[in-house]
Amino acid sequence: MRNLLFLSLCGLSLWMTACQWTGRRSTSEDTTSDVLVMSTIDTLPVESPTAARLRAMGLVDITELDTTIAVHIVYATPDNFMGYVLYEDLDRAFMLPETARHLIDAQKRLRALHPDFRLVVYDAARPMSVQQKMWDRVKGTDKSIFVSNPSKGGGLHNYGAAVDVTILDAAGEPLPMGSAYDFFGDEAKITAEEKLLSDGRITREAFDNRRLLRKVMTEAGFHTITSEWWHFNLVSLEEAKQKLTLIE
Repeated sequence: MRNLLFLSLCGLSLWMTACQWTGRRSTSEDTTSDVLVMSTIDTLPVESPTAARLRAMGLVDITELDTTIAVHIVYATPDNFMGYVLYEDLDRAFMLPETARHLIDAQKRLRALHPDFRLVVYDAARPMSVQQKMWDRVKGTDKSIFVSNPSKGGGLHNYGAAVDVTILDAAGEPLPMGSAYDFFGDEAKITAEEKLLSDGRITREAFDNRRLLRKVMTEAGFHTITSEWWHFNLVSLEEAKQKLTLIE
């Protein structure tokens, strides 16, 4: 009798547990679903106002098109020739779709020659508001010749048609190029590299690395400027003013 009572109680307990589980199963699943949805929403990247504005203008984020291209926007850090942050809410490399297409081509050319190397973008599309900050900082100084005057229409960065790039090695370190990025001395110029090499002002390694960078970029359709080994334009400034939209 005692055993029968014990078994009956066990059976009743199991039945009640099953009823409770059945009764709240959908609620439990819904709660879990809500938690998952909330977690997903919480972890979605929030696009900054500047990034959203650039995207609305038809510019593209290069890393969304080619994840092998690295991005380190120097002007989003204080480690630049001005010494303070210029891009307060932008750390991605936006550019015209056509600029991105040519940059991806340059990356493919680089990887075909050196599979362990990849390009890194230091600067790309630049709003005119940022250009004005730069100009205000350098006007009247010897660095003003390196910054486009906003009152004269700015430069190709302001149209999304220019990129500042270099090459990273297999360890993710920038290859030696003879000068730092944003250095505006003779060592940054590309017009007299043989002389710089012969005078010992740049190394053979840096000389060869610059040639490699220019090779893949120009073969992909970019154009150089004489004062900066890192800067490449897709079109001329005159063409940009005629055909492209300024990034206000």
